[in-house]
Amino acid sequence: MSYLLGLDVSTTATKALLIDEKGKVVAVAATEYNFETPQPLWSEQDPALWWDGAVRSIRAVIRAAGIDAAQIAAVGLTGQMHGLVLLDATGTVLRPAILWNDQRTASQCDEIRMRLGRANLIQLTGNDALTGFTAPKILWVRQYEPAIYQRIRHLLLPKDYLRYRLSGMLAMDKADSAGTLLFDLHKRDWSTEVLASLEIPTAWLPPTFEGPQITGLISADAAQATGLQKGTPIMAGGGDQAAQAVGVGAVQAGIVALTLGTSGVVFGTVDQPVFDQAGRLHAFCHAVPRRWHLMGVMLSAAGSLRWYRDTLAPGATYDALLAPAANIPAGCEGLLFLPYLTGERTPHPDPLARGAFVGLTVRHTLPHMTRAVLEGVGFGLRDSFELMKQIGLSPIQQVRISGGGARSGLWRQILADLLGNELVTVNTDEGAAYGAALLAGVGIGVWSDVDAACAHVLQITGTTKPDPARAAHYNTVYEQYQQLYPALRASFANLATL
Repeated sequence: MSYLLGLDVSTTATKALLIDEKGKVVAVAATEYNFETPQPLWSEQDPALWWDGAVRSIRAVIRAAGIDAAQIAAVGLTGQMHGLVLLDATGTVLRPAILWNDQRTASQCDEIRMRLGRANLIQLTGNDALTGFTAPKILWVRQYEPAIYQRIRHLLLPKDYLRYRLSGMLAMDKADSAGTLLFDLHKRDWSTEVLASLEIPTAWLPPTFEGPQITGLISADAAQATGLQKGTPIMAGGGDQAAQAVGVGAVQAGIVALTLGTSGVVFGTVDQPVFDQAGRLHAFCHAVPRRWHLMGVMLSAAGSLRWYRDTLAPGATYDALLAPAANIPAGCEGLLFLPYLTGERTPHPDPLARGAFVGLTVRHTLPHMTRAVLEGVGFGLRDSFELMKQIGLSPIQQVRISGGGARSGLWRQILADLLGNELVTVNTDEGAAYGAALLAGVGIGVWSDVDAACAHVLQITGTTKPDPARAAHYNTVYEQYQQLYPALRASFANLATL
């Protein structure tokens, strides 16, 4: 029996997962760590934490599985997107990585739009310039840390720093590369026009590979550190959202992945590069060769419910909090919740957006407010579905839901009703690490391709169908929800100055 290792470097932990050749999860281990906020809106992390986490987690997962490391046939990588890792000519890290949730680069985003033209930028990369992306971070370092900028010789993303430490190879996958704002969405490679316009040397960027391609082998030093076998192949893998989609089987047009975690992600696969000309949706390459995807990101999804519980019902369990909300009618008798507690990305890329309850009366109770939070998050996610439909996403046949919020039957039913789509769960909730392990298996021929891997190992374990009457009512409520942000946008901006 041989095994496949998925390695996921997130903002809060490095996770190692082992599956067998039937797709069964054998063992999981994770090493947690923190990130730093040295100034307001900044978010940084020492890449040494990722490597230490990888070493600890790999050794722990091998022990937990009780196997010989020689039985691990391949490694797949995934992790947080958009982070900036800078290396000098010797491969030494030059500064802490600037992470995906860092917000310091608004002026650099304006500079990128000015240099390339906003419409041209979106046409080339599939995306508008946003503070979370990698390219504006590079310009920020050039402006504010010129001594460090002069020493840069290599740019990597977080998981690709682990690849470098594991194999000595500099490489990226095409899905994660597409999130840098330096990638040509159509050519599936670095954009010479964007790099030239931003004056970023092409030599700094590594070659890119499709998700199941081999990018290197475990080195002798890495083998000694991690316990893995020297020479074990490492696949390109994918950014966390693309790998997550593989992990739930959202790899074909018509199947949409909905991740209901702290943030919320709507992920739709397409067979050709398409994008939102207004830049409200993200358009990236998929970890599946010759496929792309559209993605909407909501910053406070299950995070809204956690804030609500911790603030208004401290100490309550989620089950106790949500149970009475099941008896409240759809639409909460005119109460709406706007879930922009940490700003928003889709469809309103506005870091100043705020949360709000709108329509409160003396009739409304705590269960009304609880259900309004669930519905408000659902309406925010529906915004992404509506945008995808507008720009040509294939008719949605099925929505595959995962994440902590998906454990609530009430929330799943609300989402099915207000989206008007069937929601299903599958037989794993390990997400991105699981998808990375599947990509590793495809890379060494365990399965012929990603479609075959997903069809072989994934099974539907639950189905939630929409109720036609509630779905019709939610359509009316959604029209009211859509009016809230435009009506409050100026107030949000003004409140930020107080």
